[in-house]
Amino acid sequence: MSSNTAAALTGGKKAASYAQSITIIGILFFVFGFVTWLNGTLIPFLRIACELNVSQALLVTFAFYMAYFFLSIPSSFILNKTGFKNGMALGLLVMAAGSLIFIPAANTRNFILFLTGLFVQGAGLALLQTASNPYISVIGPIESAAKRISIMGICNKVAGAISPLVLSTIVLKNAESLEKQIATATDPAQKALLLDSLASRVVGPYIVIAIVLVLLAFMIRRSTLPEIDTDGAEVKTEGVASRTSVFQYPYLLLGVLCIFLYVGVEVMAGDVIGTYGTELGMSLDKTKYFTSFTLAAMLVGYVIGILTIPKIMSQDMALRLSAILGIIFTLGAFLTDGNMAVTFIALLGLANALMWPAIFPLAIDKLGKFTKIGSALLVMGIAGGAVVPQIYSGLFNKDGLLGFLHSGSIDFREAFLYCMLPCYLYILYFALAGHKVGKAKA
Repeated sequence: MSSNTAAALTGGKKAASYAQSITIIGILFFVFGFVTWLNGTLIPFLRIACELNVSQALLVTFAFYMAYFFLSIPSSFILNKTGFKNGMALGLLVMAAGSLIFIPAANTRNFILFLTGLFVQGAGLALLQTASNPYISVIGPIESAAKRISIMGICNKVAGAISPLVLSTIVLKNAESLEKQIATATDPAQKALLLDSLASRVVGPYIVIAIVLVLLAFMIRRSTLPEIDTDGAEVKTEGVASRTSVFQYPYLLLGVLCIFLYVGVEVMAGDVIGTYGTELGMSLDKTKYFTSFTLAAMLVGYVIGILTIPKIMSQDMALRLSAILGIIFTLGAFLTDGNMAVTFIALLGLANALMWPAIFPLAIDKLGKFTKIGSALLVMGIAGGAVVPQIYSGLFNKDGLLGFLHSGSIDFREAFLYCMLPCYLYILYFALAGHKVGKAKA
């Protein structure tokens, strides 16, 4: 065999392996999206089934996203022991366990059990995210990482757009009529029967989810997904001694805060949009589909990223434009009313689409042996999805987890503005300067 032929065969094998790896990670991102964006439907569902107020219902996002805060660092140590592939399989099994907790939660209409199931699901996702995000970032050139993550984002948000439609069709069928029946029921036994019937609707979908997650874990474990080496030599900054701690990378730490705020605004745009519509006086039968509108806008943003990064614009330029759009659409939602205000919130999906694909590689670039722990810190930042909606709720609702923020003079529209605008301003700072602070020169 000639050397040219051997090289061609080797190149073909590498291309096939690369494509297979991208496909497998794409499936995982589809799973992330499907499970994560079910929360947009669970919030109004649990608000009725467990008789909650808005602030209590928003604990759905708190329980789910706080798991990232507590489990991301342990996930990095787990991955050091298991490797990426086995870690991904383990994460899927943990998510399946969380899904099964929904069965006793629904049977008893116990909100604490629902939150426990969501926390366990978030724990599994923390492990999956800690493994898959650096994997997709470093499997090819770092300059085109945002493009690859945008492809993963399409997988994620296609699933995210589908999941609330599927779940709301099952668990919130005739929701407005059922809500009226529950509200007007005078017999406690009849009311309990209606609530039990509603709660039981969630059992079937989550059993199916658990089965699919277990099958995926088995498939990942048996796959040929290659391990990657993220422990290469550290890149030194000119005039700076070799760094001995991940905390000696200022741009990474600024990136963690950026991820925290980004996920906060993404959850506000996706999961809180339905609650915002309800506060505007829209019916539940209408607002239950709003999350899908936000995710559809994100899909458009991902397509733009795939077509333009890095050939037309850089990752940091994409982040700058995204932050500016976020500011504009937030102001638009505040200054308008009704369907137009909801449209502006949905358009925040377009503004948010390229933020994660840009922030993650900018923050993880040149970490060398600290890549796994750096990734874990960034995934920890996903806890912003727990905190920012609670700040929003606390500003206009004294019964919220952060009700001490309530002044009595702020309504839900002003609360939305005060939460979102500072977040987008910081993201703009990171895009302009933050991602360069303390970074080694090429």
